[in-house]
Amino acid sequence: MKKVIAALSSLVIGSSLVSCGSSSSNSESAPETKVSNTDKTIGIAMPTQNLERWNNDGEYLKKQFEDAGYNVILTYSDNDATKQNNDIVGLIADDVDLLLIAAVEGDKLASTLEGAVEKGISVVAYDRLIMDTDAVTYYISFDNSAVGKLQGNFVRDSLDLDNAEGPFNIEFIGGDDGDNNAKYFFSGAYDSLLEYIESGKLVIKSGRDEFEKIATKDWSSENAKNNMEATLKAHYSDGSQLDVALCSNDSTALGVAQAIESSYSGSNKVIITGQDGDIENLRNIVDGKQSMTVYKNVNDEAAVAFEVCRKLLDGEVPAASLVDTLPVEVTYDTGSYNNGKKYIQSYLLTPYVITKDNLQLLVETGLYKWDGEKKYLEAAK
Repeated sequence: MKKVIAALSSLVIGSSLVSCGSSSSNSESAPETKVSNTDKTIGIAMPTQNLERWNNDGEYLKKQFEDAGYNVILTYSDNDATKQNNDIVGLIADDVDLLLIAAVEGDKLASTLEGAVEKGISVVAYDRLIMDTDAVTYYISFDNSAVGKLQGNFVRDSLDLDNAEGPFNIEFIGGDDGDNNAKYFFSGAYDSLLEYIESGKLVIKSGRDEFEKIATKDWSSENAKNNMEATLKAHYSDGSQLDVALCSNDSTALGVAQAIESSYSGSNKVIITGQDGDIENLRNIVDGKQSMTVYKNVNDEAAVAFEVCRKLLDGEVPAASLVDTLPVEVTYDTGSYNNGKKYIQSYLLTPYVITKDNLQLLVETGLYKWDGEKKYLEAAK
């Protein structure tokens, strides 16, 4: 069963993110968590503090649960799958009542989560699907295929592919191959442009037309920069024009923009896509170095995760009926996300496109504000 409700903008949940500290595995001088009114503890496992997105998610979630009276143990795993497994083993040993996990690598947790099953600890996958395990009860994320489709449609419209003769040259830049979402981002974008690729109107000069060929380790800007520099040298140093660099997210787009600025010999403006709304990328959009980003209001995602987890902690079953009570609009989906063991009940939020012309939408979320000159956006903290 699916209940689909489309949303073009997101409702702000709560106030701006607050730096609350954490009882994380690498947090310095973390304050003690509040004593829970319910005597229930949630273990939150985030991938890393080194990316703006995950640091914000972790602290926001921690605050929401603590404000509601739950104990919270928050870990960050330095983008290291082995470390995250060890962190989760520790959370299970601490007898948490529920695990909320944003996986470093979704296919590396199955054995570890057997311990959660044995103790009857519920597991909720946050943003990234956890693979090959029966332990996962619910999955909360954005419609990841829609992210790629929005990027592909932006390229289609920007190049007027339905009318222009072409051909145009395009290169795809993917995310980390351990992140299951990265495959959805790529397939959403690639499939939306497939008819133009098959007709020859879009040409991939590098021949990298499969996810495994365009993955970027750790979503690293530096790795994306190095990969793009190698692509430009191998395929575009003969005067060929690169028209599109379709990047799955903002950290890879940042590296690609740097490579194009330093190593591309063409004179045209390359269309560069992104995702996340990172501050430096939003500056690049204003400056014309990046064309768009797909924005996902992570506070909305965290708000849905909070409601799902609170139901589970209170001994209730969220299921489809929760949709009508959520503070944001979502899709409840039971037939799209199979983790290799079963289809996972999923709550999917809708992302939307941000360009230079509609940056005010981000201000309206309450998570961004204009700088003094009202030219660039900065975090509203």
